[in-house]
This record gives sequence, C-alpha cells and structure tokens, in this order.
Amino acid sequence: MKKIKSILVLFITFSFIGCFDDGDDNFSPNEINDFVYKGMSIFYLYKDNVPVLANDRFSNDTEYFNYINEFSDPFDLFESLKYQSGVVDRFSWIVDDYFELERQFQGTTGTNGMEFSLFNEPNSNNGVYGVVRLVLPNSDADTKGIKRGDIFYAIDGVDLFYNSESDNNFNLFNSETYTVNFATYDTKGTQDTSDDTVDANNESTSLTKAQYTENPVFASHIHEVNGEKVGYVMYNGFTRGFEDELNEVFGNFKSNNVQHLVLDLRYNPGGSVAVETYLASMITGQFTNELFTQLVYNSNFNTTDYNFTNEISDDGGAINSLGLNKVYVLATSRSASASEGLINGLESYIDVVHLGSNTTGKTQASRTLYDSPNNNYQREGANQNHTYAMQPLIADGVNKEGIKVPSTGLIPDIEFRESALNYGTIGDINEPFLAAALAQIGNNTTKLNILKAQSDAFNKDILKDSNDFINHKGGMIID
Repeated sequence: MKKIKSILVLFITFSFIGCFDDGDDNFSPNEINDFVYKGMSIFYLYKDNVPVLANDRFSNDTEYFNYINEFSDPFDLFESLKYQSGVVDRFSWIVDDYFELERQFQGTTGTNGMEFSLFNEPNSNNGVYGVVRLVLPNSDADTKGIKRGDIFYAIDGVDLFYNSESDNNFNLFNSETYTVNFATYDTKGTQDTSDDTVDANNESTSLTKAQYTENPVFASHIHEVNGEKVGYVMYNGFTRGFEDELNEVFGNFKSNNVQHLVLDLRYNPGGSVAVETYLASMITGQFTNELFTQLVYNSNFNTTDYNFTNEISDDGGAINSLGLNKVYVLATSRSASASEGLINGLESYIDVVHLGSNTTGKTQASRTLYDSPNNNYQREGANQNHTYAMQPLIADGVNKEGIKVPSTGLIPDIEFRESALNYGTIGDINEPFLAAALAQIGNNTTKLNILKAQSDAFNKDILKDSNDFINHKGGMIID
C-alpha cells in the first residue's frame, strides 16, 4: 500500500474542510467540481507541474469556490488540470458513470466478439477495409462462424471510408446490431500492390452485442523445438479475477517440464499492476521478495514497491513458477502499459527477447478516484448524489534500475509485423508470429528470415483497431 506523508495530507484536509458538503444538499455541478479539483490536487502525477494544483494555491474558501464555479462542466475542469494534455498526459480521463467503468475493469463489455483491424483500401482515395484479427469464444461472432482473417468492406451495406479523425463513418460500429459485409482481397497474383482490389463477395452476417466477460487467457499450447518443450500463451489483459486461470496454465507448463516460453501480448492493452507482478513471478520464481517494479508518485506520496512473490495474495494460492532465465515476448503497437511494464521489469533480471514492433509507450499507472474524500477516494462511501469518477495518472512505473518505458515505446529485438492477408490460426505452429518465435528459439535463422520476408511483402499500417472504439480499455491500473 502507498504511504501518504501525513503532515501534508493533514494540511490538505484542513485547508479544504470548509468546502465539503454534508450530503444533504441538492445535486449541484459545483459538488462534482469540488471532487474533481481536490482529487487531482492530492493524487495527480503531474500536480507539481500544474501551478493551480499547488497546495497553497488558494488562501480561503471564497477564492477556491470562485475558481471552481468558473467551470459549468466537470469534464472541462478536469481537462484544464491535465499537464500538456495529449502530449505528456495522454491517458487521464473522467467518466460520469463509474458502474460502466467498473464492469470494464472486470473484463465485462458490450461486444459481438469480432475484434478487427482497419486498413486503407489499396488504390482508393478514402476507402477502408477490415480484417478480423480475433474472435472471442462463445460470442455472437463465434457462434455465427466469423473467423480470424475474414475480410470486410462495409457495415449495413455502407462502404467504410476515412479522410480524417473527424471525417469517417466508423460510428457504424457503435450500433448494438449491425451487418458485416464481407469481401475478398485480390492481389492479382503479384506482389505489386498497384493493381490490388478489395472485392465484395456477396456474403454478410448480422452481429449483435451482448455483455461479455472475457477470459484474458485466450489460448495456451505446448510445442516442441529441437526436442525441447516450448510453452505458448496468448494473454490479452491483466484482468483482476482471472489470476487462477493464468496460474493453472503455468501449472500445466511446469508439470510438462516446459523449457522455453512464448508470451503473446500482441493485443494486450494492459491492466492491473498486481496481476502484472503475479505473471512476472510465474515466469521466474527465483527472485521472490526482490523488487520487480516500483511506482513513483507526486510529492504528496512515497513510492510503492511491487516485489516478486510466490503466492496470489487474494486466495493465498501458491504461484506456479517456471524459473526461466529467458522469455520470448510477442509485442506490438497494441501492447501497452502493464504489458510494457512486465517487459521493463523483467529485463532487470532475465533475458527478454521482444519480437514485434515498438510498443505504445505508456509509462504511467492510474487509479480510480471516487467522491469519498473522507475514505481516501475509494469506492466505499462514495457520494450517492452522482456517479462521476476519475482515472487520473498518479504514478510512473519504473524497474529495479529506476528506468521507465520511454514514451516512444519499447523497441523490439527482432522486428516482425503481422500480414493482414496471412494472420494464421492463434497457437498453431504455422501462425507466422508464433512461427517466428519458434524459429528464434530453434536458432533457425533461415526460416526466421523467410517468415520476415513474407510478412514484409504485404505489410500495411493499421488505420484503426476495434479496441480504439472501446473507451479507456487497458492501462496500468493500481487496485
């Protein structure tokens, strides 16, 4: 748990004591503004860079109330308090419905189960096509036969287009039910893309969203390379509540004497720092009680240490550790926060071979703040007059050496990018990304170079990803 510098907190508490409502007054935007300002002034990572958040900024209640009353919308006040929004602070947010936020953090969202990437259509001014990259098990997309690698060009018969962030029709994906119109990508049998086309094939499927709780352990397999066993696991989110499922996978690896591990984080946007630490401990096991990662806060707080552990604290279950000195991690621009923190933390102890592309570059951790200042801004005792909550950045994650993930992301040791025309089957030894890792493990340079060349032959930049349409997915979350 983080330790608050008691004298400073007492100063903050007493300097604002006259500003708190007694809970009996009618709902007022100022009540929410009061919560927004005070929460940010105490916890915000960059508070020391924002003069208006200084502990001695206001000399009396009148001056303070005049300031927060200038903002009619709590979202505007919150945005004004962010430090270099979109540049330094790219990841703090506020919501007006914390129930939905909580469901999301628990892995529950409204989805039809079709996850996809969007690309610019070849030889078109603004056309867009999509490729299904993942289908969630037992979702509507799964039961209706949607497959990884399926290509589509339209929604509800309307061709997708993109000119800019403000000029596109991606709002078509917002509907609860929509029809996906499929297509075929025609290369004309050559590597020259100047004559490529995306052609409608008259096939379509209607999909409906439903509340869905995703198990972040998407797939796990054991393969063999040069007579040695290789464990593979695709892990799509550091989600609280699924620690036992992940631990069970590592128990299977351990009982089968797995000697190598391929950890697939290519679509993992992050999650809980605690779960991140559990996973690091499953991969290793020889560093119990040593510092894995550290969170560094603003001047109001001391740092928090997360140490390697041999048990899952919630249920006391023993962690299944592999004791590895090397791990192969598949990570891309869609790998963020806790995914990056895992790589960064492990690199202080073992050899981490990163295959893929530059990661997102999110160094900071956040925490949900509720309007319950007398209870340290936790969920219990939250103000019943509204459902606003904040998720501000409150700490920088650093490894044992004090090094944080750069904002430009982690650079891969071996560059490899998925080809939209050859995604392959997740977990199969011929799936290009996994095959590249297995070739590296087997020291098969020739095969690795062939796989890279095949991928590079059709390598397109992703325009948008389905995760982009889910607000605030992922992150590095402090429980």
